Amino acid sequence: METFADYVLAEEDFDKKVEIVWYLQKKMDIFFDHTSVFKAMVADWFVRNMNIDVDRNLVVTAALLCACKKVDIAQSLDKIRGYAKESAEFLATLGFSQRFCKICEEQNRYSGSNPRERESDVLELADQFGGMLLPRPERPAFPIEEALVLLEYRNLKGKNNIYLEQFKEFIEAAKEVFV
Repeated sequence: METFADYVLAEEDFDKKVEIVWYLQKKMDIFFDHTSVFKAMVADWFVRNMNIDVDRNLVVTAALLCACKKVDIAQSLDKIRGYAKESAEFLATLGFSQRFCKICEEQNRYSGSNPRERESDVLELADQFGGMLLPRPERPAFPIEEALVLLEYRNLKGKNNIYLEQFKEFIEAAKEVFV
């Protein structure tokens, strides 16, 4: 019997994959909005344009779903730190592999998982950088240059993201796409 995981992973067209996740959001009341789509697009563009040696389809799917248990307005730091783990646990119930769920859980560093999956480093970059380019109720969107500086010297300070240098090259080359 085909699972949801099999179904969504079998779809390689980005727009159709987004539509599938949108229907899941309607049925299961998961977190899925324009920010999820934008961050998935950033991850997709990065993997495609820099020839990153990861499964692009897996990365895009994970980017669309990794925050599925995120809440719009978190009331506590524990909720913010725990949504990736909750998301991974939920995704396992939909038939996703243990590795896929680990990739999703590692999109932020709160799980402390080590060693990290390569795909998790791609998700981390797309999530953090993409999030800074989008406005929030409490702040405007960051300019690209400022977002890159914050990504490298605040968010990832002291962290080893194996794709950070390639990501910076990618953003420098693709700035006009994000403006």
